[in-house]
Amino acid sequence: MQKVFLNPKREYPTIRRHPWIFSGAIRNVQGSPEKGESVCVCDSTGRCLGYGSYSPESQIRVRMMSFDSRCPIDEKYVASLVESSVKRRTSYFSDDTTNAFRLAHGESDSLPGVIVDYYDGWVVVQIASALGEYWKDVIVKTLMACVPGIKGVFNRSDVDSRVKEGLSVDSEDVIGVLAGEEPPELIEICERGIRFFVDVRKGHKTGFYLDQRMARKTVASYAKDKEVLNCFSYTGGFGIYCANAGAKSVINLDLSKDALALAQKNFELSSSSCEMDFVCADVFKQLRSYRDACKTFDLIVLDPPKFAESKSQLMRAVRGYKDINVLAMKLLRPGGILATFSCSGAMTEDLFLKMLSDAAFDARCDMRILERTMQAGDHPVPVSFAEGLYLKGFIIQKGDTY
Repeated sequence: MQKVFLNPKREYPTIRRHPWIFSGAIRNVQGSPEKGESVCVCDSTGRCLGYGSYSPESQIRVRMMSFDSRCPIDEKYVASLVESSVKRRTSYFSDDTTNAFRLAHGESDSLPGVIVDYYDGWVVVQIASALGEYWKDVIVKTLMACVPGIKGVFNRSDVDSRVKEGLSVDSEDVIGVLAGEEPPELIEICERGIRFFVDVRKGHKTGFYLDQRMARKTVASYAKDKEVLNCFSYTGGFGIYCANAGAKSVINLDLSKDALALAQKNFELSSSSCEMDFVCADVFKQLRSYRDACKTFDLIVLDPPKFAESKSQLMRAVRGYKDINVLAMKLLRPGGILATFSCSGAMTEDLFLKMLSDAAFDARCDMRILERTMQAGDHPVPVSFAEGLYLKGFIIQKGDTY
């Protein structure tokens, strides 16, 4: 097997089992590994530290799949990783109230750049790494063999990060059936007994924000008899949870007409008598409009898309987060609840908290943290990979104004 040798001062993260090896950490490469091909990663003395997948065009030059010098990567080993990942989610298959969850979560399951989501029998894969593309056939074949009741595997690898890996983003290469049946136009799923339609072809991510499952339950616990504003609502997840929990009214606010149309269909699946409205507008502008009209709410949800794709965009992202949080705090009634989230990995929890402190000061109000949230348990985070803790949320309550 071809080898990658690390610089003596850049070995420590790999020894500590961090899955990414950047180009600057590599001293030299023995051989000419192809895109996605397996390599043996060695320290500066030549000792094998494990095995990973080589990506010659990416800043992340090697993505580790094994830290065991006795376990080189081959088809059998990759299949075992997929099987183990599915097996770790066995309990989800026996949950009668939920039939949509994550089956493989990238680095957390030793499959960097590979996401696999399950929607009532249909499995959707998203491949964002040379590793995943190289082993795609093995991954799909193994999923078809080991996922209980599987109907088919659908490809949703239309992600910009593939460009950094030198991979195709042509729709014919990244969207379509990989095995089994063609999924329906909309898949009906159930999450904690609440039904949703999911569009796996055009929806965000693989069709639904499965990582917010626990947060939706938490936010809904504050919604009874409340007037709720659900910002960046997408297909209505938080809003419909709140409606089912007894909210008095919910406004779902999003810039996408298609997302709101599906949110309306999702609401029609419920038996809630909640007054539900769907507003298509830019969230930043609409929040200012509500402020100028002196409109207020009991509960506001801010679940924006990723504002920072990288550290170079972080400061601009912080300004965006602060802007919407200041506006939301001003729109809250005394004692009102703000559920605010960030899915930007570059935004650390400490920085997010500082932003909230600055926003509360600018809004001239006291805000108290009631709860913290993170991604659901089927999106685990290795302790050696802090970057995996990308989703963070705070449930905060408005106190006195000054």
